[in-house]
Amino acid sequence: MGPLAGIRVLEVGGIGPNPFAGMLLADMGADVLRLDRGADQLALPPNADPTLRGRQTLAIDLRSPAGHEAALSLAQRADALIEGFRPGVMERLGLGPAELHAHNPRLVYGRMTGYGQDGPMAGVAGHDINYIAVAGALGGSRRLGERPMFALNLLGDYGGGAMLLAFGVVCALLEARSSGRGQVVDAAMVDGVALLTALVHGLHAAGAWSEQAGTNLLDSGAHFYEVYATADGGHVAVGALEPRFYARLLELLEIPAAEMPQFERSRWPEFKRRLASVFAARSVSHWAALFEHEDACVTAVQGLFDAPRHPHLAARGTFVELDGVRQPESAPRFNRTPGRARPAQRDPDAALERWGLGPDERARVLAARPA
Repeated sequence: MGPLAGIRVLEVGGIGPNPFAGMLLADMGADVLRLDRGADQLALPPNADPTLRGRQTLAIDLRSPAGHEAALSLAQRADALIEGFRPGVMERLGLGPAELHAHNPRLVYGRMTGYGQDGPMAGVAGHDINYIAVAGALGGSRRLGERPMFALNLLGDYGGGAMLLAFGVVCALLEARSSGRGQVVDAAMVDGVALLTALVHGLHAAGAWSEQAGTNLLDSGAHFYEVYATADGGHVAVGALEPRFYARLLELLEIPAAEMPQFERSRWPEFKRRLASVFAARSVSHWAALFEHEDACVTAVQGLFDAPRHPHLAARGTFVELDGVRQPESAPRFNRTPGRARPAQRDPDAALERWGLGPDERARVLAARPA
C-alpha cells in the first residue's frame, strides 16, 4: 500500500526530524524498521507518539557486538537508512557509509543533522530554534519592534529538516534504480531552512524587501497580510495579496477602495489600525461566516486542537484517530496508491521476518535488545 510499497528503510534512533522523516516514508508504504537505543527512550510510548506510527520500533544496543551485527545484517537488506546523530557517531559505531556501502553498495544513506556533515559548527549541539536562527528565518519572523517568534519546531525540524531528508532519500532511491549505486544524503536543517527562504532573497535582490523586519509584504508589515483580534478574543488571518482579493476584502467590510489604496506603503500602519478596529467590533464566528466562502483570503484562526473540527478538514478527513490519539492523516494524497497513517507495529519478530531474516537470525537480533 502506498507509492513506496516494497521499499525497506532502516531508521536508526534520533528524536525530532529523524522519526518524522521515518513517519513520512512509512505513511507512503515503505517498510520502515526503527532501531532505538535503549537509553534514548522518548517520553511517549510508540502507540502514543504519532511520529513513530506505521512501523516497528526495536530497541538495540548498537555499541554491543550483537547490536552492531544486528544493525549490519538489517542494513544489508535495506534500500535506505536514515540516521539523526551528530557527525561521526555512526562511524564510531562502525556503521558509517563506508562500512555499510562495502556490504550494500545500493544503500541510500540519509543523514539528518542541524548544521550538516562539515563546516565550523558541524559538531555543535542545537535544536530547531538554533538552526532557524543561523539560517536567517528566525530573524525575519517578527513584527516591527518585537522579538523574533518561532513557529513551534515546525520550520527547522520538520519543514527544512525531515521533509527534505525524505525528499532526498526518495530522489537517491530513484537514481539508484539506474546507477545501481547508493549515495549519502546530507540533510542539514540550516541548509533546508535557508532553501525555504529563497523567495525572500529574490525579493530583496529586486529591491522589494527591506532588511527592517516587520515592514514587508509577508512579515506583518502589510495591513492586508496580518492577523487581527476579534471582539470575543479570537483572531482572523487576512492574506489578501492580489488586488482582486483585496478589493473584495474592502467591499465586504464596506470600506471605499479609494480610502485604502493597497500599495501605498507609507500608509500601511494607518490602514492596519483601521482594519484592527473593524475586526475588533465583531466575533470571530461572524467574520468566518462572512469571509470563509468568499475570494477575499480571510479565515478564522483555529486553535491547534480545534482545527480537526473545522468543517473543511473534517470533510477531507485531514485528521484520524489511531490508538486513541487524534493526529494528522498522511499527505500528500495519491489517487491510485494512497498512503495512510497506520498504528505503530508491535510484533518485532514479524517485522524481521518481512525483512527476510530466518529464525536463527531473528533470534540473534532480538537477543541484542538491552536487558
